[in-house]
Amino acid sequence: MNKPEIISETQTDKPVIESINGETFNSWVNAALIWLKTNQQTVNSLNVFPVPDGDTGTNMVLTMQSAINETKNTVEKNIGKIAHSFAQGALMGARGNSGVILSQIWRGFARALDSYETMDAQLLAHALAEARDTAYKGVVRPVEGTILTVSKDIAAAAENSINETSDLMTILENVVQAADESVKRTPELLPILKQAGVVDSGGKGLFYLMDGALRFVRNESLETPLPETKSSVILKEFDQHLEIEPGQDFEVVVDFKPGSQFNLNQFHQRLSDIGSSIQIAEGDDYYRMHIHVPTENRYLPIDYIMSVGQVTKVAIENLLEQMEQQKNNKSELEFVPVEPGQIACIAVSPSDGISKIFASLGVAAIVGGGQTMNPSIEEIVNSFKDLPTDKIIILPNNKNIVFAANAAVEATNKKVAVVPSVSIPQGLSAILQLLPDGDFDTVVKHMKEALKEPQTGEITIATRDVKINGVSVKSGEVIVLLDGKLIAATDSLIDACIQLLKKADTKERERITLFYGNNLTLTEVNPIVEEIQKRYPTHEIEVLEGGQPHYHFIIAIE
Repeated sequence: MNKPEIISETQTDKPVIESINGETFNSWVNAALIWLKTNQQTVNSLNVFPVPDGDTGTNMVLTMQSAINETKNTVEKNIGKIAHSFAQGALMGARGNSGVILSQIWRGFARALDSYETMDAQLLAHALAEARDTAYKGVVRPVEGTILTVSKDIAAAAENSINETSDLMTILENVVQAADESVKRTPELLPILKQAGVVDSGGKGLFYLMDGALRFVRNESLETPLPETKSSVILKEFDQHLEIEPGQDFEVVVDFKPGSQFNLNQFHQRLSDIGSSIQIAEGDDYYRMHIHVPTENRYLPIDYIMSVGQVTKVAIENLLEQMEQQKNNKSELEFVPVEPGQIACIAVSPSDGISKIFASLGVAAIVGGGQTMNPSIEEIVNSFKDLPTDKIIILPNNKNIVFAANAAVEATNKKVAVVPSVSIPQGLSAILQLLPDGDFDTVVKHMKEALKEPQTGEITIATRDVKINGVSVKSGEVIVLLDGKLIAATDSLIDACIQLLKKADTKERERITLFYGNNLTLTEVNPIVEEIQKRYPTHEIEVLEGGQPHYHFIIAIE
């Protein structure tokens, strides 16, 4: 990576950086991504609800990676041109709400730099202010205590700094400090964060990006994650968009109790010599370590951990074999052909089972995505760009994908509408209103109205201890969400389903549909269905293999 142009030095030998060009800016941004990757699991773990969908860090990393891919082979030194390429890459690769907002931050930043050859202190402050304004404009109802607030405080710190210095390093130091303090304040601005005992994950990710650039300028390490306060977060599955790279043949997960001389930084450094994709989560009195290693190293992490603590559980998975099985098991979907001039509907789906259901109901294409695997804007656009019609309706089917779907509307010349479904039951209710030869605006209206029809229940396992909405949850308990709100925690799936149906408007409805996930078999599901049928004998009950990850049941109450 290229070092900044040092214009002069003070009496304390601290370098003064009065301006940088595009080449140096590219190096700063690469360092920012490296530091975010290093702390990716920390950001992922900052999840309000104790459900296995903490993916903000992953979404921000993939968004940044897409941005950097646009500039990695360039010889361009004009900082304005570099910034515009970077912003375009971020936009097309944006995943999830956090990724889309991050892409808007970079879009505003690039707009301020325009075609400038270099960036000085005044221009940096202006770019951060433009980044803030663009991010806020991109959100219909901005919420304080989020990444937006952190972007605002960063911009304010830069604007205040230029009255005292023209040194980019000093301004960057002030910006990082402001970001850190802003993140710590987010629970005071957003009560749900305080209730859950976490700070905002998107804001924390933005802090790591800024801090990564500063650490690069200071020649500080980008490889060892910052220590975080103790939590009961458990490592979750990794984003399914990430492909296995060479040397990642096996996944090793070890639970262990650390010895008295355990040093987290040394532990991470030693693991770095063994493998990659290292994740370390701290529980109440133990750690969980996750690592990807080449075949010849698959037992080394276990041997090493036995030397620094007491191993309590080990899991080893052959990733190459899993990938091959996934390819072999993935069945081809049959879509109804779309004729020129017809309306085509695109649905986001988390699994093969649910994809088959959407295909049978007439969608023209499926975009893989859901919890922990938010598709990019580019993937959404690619799903319909070659269809022989210019009338497109998108069903995101997840609250974290709505932003990307809306951004896809702006990235195409086709007539595209987003029907903002935030759950699979809502999406399935909407697709029933599709009339391929109907009036576009009328069909969109009817599909949006259909979103109000079903209530959505979700049953999963808590990933940490928390108390939200008056519900106390312990890690490992079965938890119940009704239309996205945590309503109960219990010790059995049957009780979870019954509590859900009691608190929903089930008696006023006629139909209950259960989509069971990839962690259940039909043999396990049948007793639950029988109990539901006993309690609701007049309701029509249907059971379908959804195959979705993380959630034991997605339940539609109609």
